[in-house]
Amino acid sequence: MTNVGLGLPIADLESLLAWARLADEGPFSTLGLLDRLVYDNPEPLVTLAAIVGATTRIRVQTEVLLAPLRSTALLAKQAATLDRISGGRFTLGLGVGGRVDDHLAADTDIRTRGRRLDEQMSQMRRIWSGLPLDTEVGPIGPKPFRPGGPEVLFGAFRPPALERVARWGDGFLCAAPVEWCDRLFRTVRESWSAADRSGNPRLVAQVNVALGSTVDSARRNIADYYGKDASWVVDRLLTTPEQIRDAVAAFAELGVDEVMLYCWSPDIGQVGKLADVVGGEL
Repeated sequence: MTNVGLGLPIADLESLLAWARLADEGPFSTLGLLDRLVYDNPEPLVTLAAIVGATTRIRVQTEVLLAPLRSTALLAKQAATLDRISGGRFTLGLGVGGRVDDHLAADTDIRTRGRRLDEQMSQMRRIWSGLPLDTEVGPIGPKPFRPGGPEVLFGAFRPPALERVARWGDGFLCAAPVEWCDRLFRTVRESWSAADRSGNPRLVAQVNVALGSTVDSARRNIADYYGKDASWVVDRLLTTPEQIRDAVAAFAELGVDEVMLYCWSPDIGQVGKLADVVGGEL
């Protein structure tokens, strides 16, 4: 069975707890939140901590957190804390970040972001296992709820980055049109098998959605967020129940574990409309 989650809008920070409480009552499996530094969006780990306190059963995930912009030890501590206080309801979705201004603001080198993420994962896995960071630094708590640390998904498109799923992660978050995803999923599964990982990688897909009178607002928000790269995202916005159902069905055919419906309009009425689309009344 393919679960369906919601990506939370970033255009109205004050409404997010109301969104979360309403979604917690519905058919949705997860609430996701994106990350940027040089943009008017809420910091995701702080926001998801508040959401965890306002909900009882729905999972939360970063979609995706730009790890190279952050201090590794502090990120490991924050993620373990959120995993612990949520009772294991937290998924850490990670990416490298491709925007120059974000890296300039964080004083990080965009040219080495992939290498830095690999180094960060090595250190975070060590921290989450309870081992000392190195010969001069002792263990960094708290102990995560989930042994070995929270579930980790990687968002990526290029083969070297996709291979990171098998090296360090538990699964793959694919923010691409369904027609591109079969190849990406095959690459992830093949690298998982080549690494002799047991079981299967968790596969999560993301599509952008808006229903009813909010479509124009959603398109404006997408265009503002993506800037010069917005047109290919705006053109693929799903705006009817039929399009959304078809996308969920197509991803299910590809063996996806979860489809995240990312909402770009802050209209809280979207929660009920999307619940109706996926077969659960609010």
